[in-house]
Amino acid sequence: MLPKYKRVLLKLSGEALLGDQRNGDPFNPKIIEQYAHDIKMVTDMGVQVAIVIGGGNIYRGMNETDSGIERAHGDYMGMLATVINAMAMQAMLEKIGVYTRLQSAINMEQVAEPYIRRKALRHLEKGRVVIFGAGTGNPYFTTDTAGSLRAIEMKADVILKGTRVDGIYTADPEKDPAAIRFEKLTYQDCISKNLKVMDMTAFTLCMENKMPIIVFDMNRPGNLLQVVEGKDVGTLVS
Repeated sequence: MLPKYKRVLLKLSGEALLGDQRNGDPFNPKIIEQYAHDIKMVTDMGVQVAIVIGGGNIYRGMNETDSGIERAHGDYMGMLATVINAMAMQAMLEKIGVYTRLQSAINMEQVAEPYIRRKALRHLEKGRVVIFGAGTGNPYFTTDTAGSLRAIEMKADVILKGTRVDGIYTADPEKDPAAIRFEKLTYQDCISKNLKVMDMTAFTLCMENKMPIIVFDMNRPGNLLQVVEGKDVGTLVS
């Protein structure tokens, strides 16, 4: 089957890499391996894949009053956490034969290329997976915002937001069994219904640049392939 989307930006949360484990390890190798195999399935179809990963499994920005760590300083710590996650994903992808490049918004010559837009585009055109680490490189911006920004810069067809739930619901489906999943929403629907798809900065970037977002369950093997093929998986915001 031909893919519906030719170039995608996959946004993953750091917490997703934990899976169900809570043993103190920052990530579950089985989850990273499953993600890598899912990504390989779509790259084998000729789909160009860029990835942005959060860092919440290692470090999450805390209240400055409670932690004593200044907000901007804490945000830089979070950016370093995203690079650790990006390196873990890169290692697993390369282990199964997927050519991968890691670009960091903070210079780390020994472990990653610096972020250069034209170079990243060239990597994608050559069929390499490009992982963007260190968010936007600026404090006060989330990795959701980094994902929106990179998707627009890379001229992606869609942002695929991989989560633990299979779309956007009227309420939290993990807490409310009566919650109903939306199949499609407009940007304005999300604002009026106060649905937290992304933080407002990231969401506004997508809305202003008409970048569609699909929220789907990344933890179900094969789901990424179905989304790329245009099947009814998750919730489309456009």
